[in-house]
Amino acid sequence: MAGYPCGVAIRPLTIPFMKTPPRLLPLVEEGLIDTVVRQLMSGKEAMVFVVRQGDQTLCAKVYKEATNRSFRQAVDYTENRKVKNSRQARAMAKGTKFGREAQEAAWQSAEVDALYRLAAAGVRVPTPYQFIDGVLLMELVADADGDAAPRLNDVAFTPDEARTHHASLLQEVVRMLCAGVVHGDLSEFNILLAADGPVIIDLPQAVDAAGNNHAQRMLLRDVTNLKDFFGQFAPELLSTDFGPEIWALFERGLLTQDSVLTGHFKPQHKPVNLGDVMREIDDAKDEEVARRLRMQEGGSSA
Repeated sequence: MAGYPCGVAIRPLTIPFMKTPPRLLPLVEEGLIDTVVRQLMSGKEAMVFVVRQGDQTLCAKVYKEATNRSFRQAVDYTENRKVKNSRQARAMAKGTKFGREAQEAAWQSAEVDALYRLAAAGVRVPTPYQFIDGVLLMELVADADGDAAPRLNDVAFTPDEARTHHASLLQEVVRMLCAGVVHGDLSEFNILLAADGPVIIDLPQAVDAAGNNHAQRMLLRDVTNLKDFFGQFAPELLSTDFGPEIWALFERGLLTQDSVLTGHFKPQHKPVNLGDVMREIDDAKDEEVARRLRMQEGGSSA
């Protein structure tokens, strides 16, 4: 889904309230929200509404069924995600109706989990409040005038502004990675420009940095997206190479929130030790022979 503005309480709105959508009625009945002000965004994955809770203006993200995500995308993003029990895992693997429902619930809860995890780590994301019946209630990100903050894609920057925001967002990427999370789909379409700087949104596709085999590729793509966007306004950014530098530090266990990045990276190509490779092969062969012997001995004694 394209970005939706979500973050701080803003000035009271004077426009008439809209009729409450059916999916938001439970939140009204539970007293979690008072009224629905207006629809803010509608995308492939969710619809977002501006809502009121007392004197606060918040947003509610109402998830749709996942009918527009490709199977390949789902496999890449959900790799190594845990489910509650083996029955759910089997159903998801078989693609049954129950399995599809469980998979969608896991996809939605992934964003909630990521938001709480990243907010606790100090990453600039909207603060989540409640997640109930497929609806995520969170703060509304506002601009300097108290209105819903725009996406980066809708804003033009001076070279200095581009450099500042690019550096700020690289720090957020590092902070996320130190918390063990890769956004997986970071771009100008899911970053909002709040009054006090960029805020990262849309995290249902967030992946575990250590447990997902695609995490490196996704991290590099996220950083490249930032470079390409801000490079339109500050062309010298296009020659930077922060992604590989960040990942190399992460792999070596040297990445911290205070790591000084240069934007330059030279891959270290170590010569292959053929002897070590052959020993690994020989060891594997020996283990296989031993395994077969154990199987034969077990069969003879039966």
